[in-house]
Amino acid sequence: MTDLSKTDNLFFGKSELDRDRLEAQVNAALGDAEDGELFLEYRQSESLSWDDGRLRSANFDTAQGFGLRAVADETAAFSHSSELSNDAVARAADTVRAIGNARSGKVDLGATGTNVSLYTDINPLGEATFQAKVDLLAQIDAYARARDPRVSQVSASISGNWQAVQIWRAGGLRLGDIRPLVRFNVSVVVTQGDRMETGSHGQGGRIGYDGFFDEKTWKSAVDEALRQACVNLESVAAPAGEMTVVLGPGWPGILLHEAIGHGLEGDFNRKGTSAFAGLLGKRIAAPGVTVVDDGTIHDRRGSLSIDDEGTPTQRTVLIEDGILTGFMQDRLNARLTGVKSTGNGRRQSYAHAPMPRMTNTYMLGGQHDPAEVLASVKKGLYAVNFGGGQVDITSGKFVFAASEAYLIENGKIGAPVKGATLIGNGPDSLTKVSMIGNDMKLDDGIGTCGKDGQGVPVGVGQPTLRIDGLTVGGTAM
Repeated sequence: MTDLSKTDNLFFGKSELDRDRLEAQVNAALGDAEDGELFLEYRQSESLSWDDGRLRSANFDTAQGFGLRAVADETAAFSHSSELSNDAVARAADTVRAIGNARSGKVDLGATGTNVSLYTDINPLGEATFQAKVDLLAQIDAYARARDPRVSQVSASISGNWQAVQIWRAGGLRLGDIRPLVRFNVSVVVTQGDRMETGSHGQGGRIGYDGFFDEKTWKSAVDEALRQACVNLESVAAPAGEMTVVLGPGWPGILLHEAIGHGLEGDFNRKGTSAFAGLLGKRIAAPGVTVVDDGTIHDRRGSLSIDDEGTPTQRTVLIEDGILTGFMQDRLNARLTGVKSTGNGRRQSYAHAPMPRMTNTYMLGGQHDPAEVLASVKKGLYAVNFGGGQVDITSGKFVFAASEAYLIENGKIGAPVKGATLIGNGPDSLTKVSMIGNDMKLDDGIGTCGKDGQGVPVGVGQPTLRIDGLTVGGTAM
């Protein structure tokens, strides 16, 4: 958590807000509510995009504002404005006070306050000049084209934002955080005859830009994107049917995130709309399956020193050895179910109300060597990378497209395939995990999660997994 003096100047030295008057306004607005907060935000963001041999776009934006929320029972009144002034807060207070004093009598059990800081508070946007960033993108383009004459197009981007927040509660509690976030991405198109394929690779986290200017870093990203594109040039049509699927470590955890993670968020379970509702303490996965959500990993994309309600994040065990042990909670859902907030109250910006969201969600490693997992499969699919997908929270049904996958034949990796989709049910697929690798890996820091129109940065991860009897949609005749 950041020293409040580092954010006070942003909110009180450069705006029309008077701090003493603001404290009185928050107390008056939230005094009759069971919970609620004032969320102040200042954000700078930029993005530079390179395509087709030139700088395609460059954007810089500054945004600021507040969101005021009052909560009574399970009803929330929320008002927000981009105007940082006491008059604007007064207007918002008139709106949220309409919630009245309909108390449920359920006491909040969540803790607040922490001295832990999980990332630097230095603004990454000022670490390099605009020209240096353009030159980096140009170098990436030149290097990719020099690596292989089949490269016909190179796209690269670098983006970052720097967010300062303060969270105020009735009674004078005030917390702050400064959050950097950067991302770098490169995509390469290769052409061979009448065939054209693409590969991409990205990296990011709550860090500065400096690491991306290291020649080894950006060259390895280009090499990985080029490798994927060249693999896809050799791909054959994917088979279809029910088969054993081996998922690679790292980014394939996005399937875990979407097909299972959302169903373990507190709001869906309190309302009974999750496929996991009512199953706490029951076996929902194969022995050995342990899934955690951990917002406390240093510098990770999904990490937060405090969540957007002011609660310190934590490492929450969701599934332990196949048994459902917990859910991810914000303050509202935790209070109504009589548990503590797990620090998963998140929002996209001051203009959005918080809700329970994932941070870094991953499955722990097991006992098997990855080579052993592959060797155990006579015929199946090895899915290394994923693109887009869809999931139904209530039923748990999912469809995911594999952007890099291979046939498995007699325990060995065979030809790459194109057009493979994995089709299944999240809760059901957990019971079909038969082997867990010892190579748990987190993704490279590129995830963004959408829920109810809000996007927030997240992390995913998993070890190599063998799942028996998963349906594969393919194009092979």
